[in-house]
Amino acid sequence: MREADPRPRGDAGGAGHELRVLRSRWRTASIAAGWRFPSDWGVPEVDAVCMSAIRRGDMTGELAGLGRARAQAGAGLDETLTDLAALHAVLTTDVHDGLIATDPDAPPTRLVRAAALAWADASCGDLRSAEATDNLTNMTTQAYLRTRVGEVYRQAARMNMSATQTHALLVVTLDLSSVSGWPRLMAMVLVADALREVFDGGESIALLGPSVAAVLSERGQDFGDRALSAGWLITERLKVDPQLAPTGRPVLRLERLPATQEEARDLLQSIGRA
Repeated sequence: MREADPRPRGDAGGAGHELRVLRSRWRTASIAAGWRFPSDWGVPEVDAVCMSAIRRGDMTGELAGLGRARAQAGAGLDETLTDLAALHAVLTTDVHDGLIATDPDAPPTRLVRAAALAWADASCGDLRSAEATDNLTNMTTQAYLRTRVGEVYRQAARMNMSATQTHALLVVTLDLSSVSGWPRLMAMVLVADALREVFDGGESIALLGPSVAAVLSERGQDFGDRALSAGWLITERLKVDPQLAPTGRPVLRLERLPATQEEARDLLQSIGRA
């Protein structure tokens, strides 16, 4: 099969103008074809693909980069390839107004292969490097919580709701500045034990940092009461150890889940660095 000339037709002006036009047309076609989270579509790799198309270059390298970026952002392979089909439709169609029909089987095999292999490599790499639980506290890891957050956003989308409406993120922080060594590690073990006792209905309890834990829970009428109970129980557990008593009460705060999955991932990273 002969590949279509990867050039945005009918465009005028410099490369910057061409890039903006092609990017806009591609985004519109991708969303129309089923891209679920419009605010997550734009990544730097998109511009790299667009510039390669404008220069009539070999896009396989740029599409591989895009495939990796999509996997790292949590996009599925089917969604990634549909996005590629939308780009191919834009590059091979002279229509500039109105929606462009996207054929998922139209993109050339070598372009599909480049994106798919890079997506698979990034996805498998994440799985190989991500442990599900922390060995000491038995809380789940930040990597696992990111996966759960993605599932929550997809579930909310199917329900025509936002993740903010369906779930809440409780963050627990200890001041361990006066503690070092084994007692510092034991403090988070006690936090994990208390959180599991209060949130025992399938919630995700994760260790986000050396002194930060979080609970991803469905919203319910008793969520606030359970959060207060968790704070009280953690304080009582810490009082038992004279070396941990000076840490005082834990700081509990409710983090509102952002509008998009990508912003939620950034939120988890920022909490873990705090």
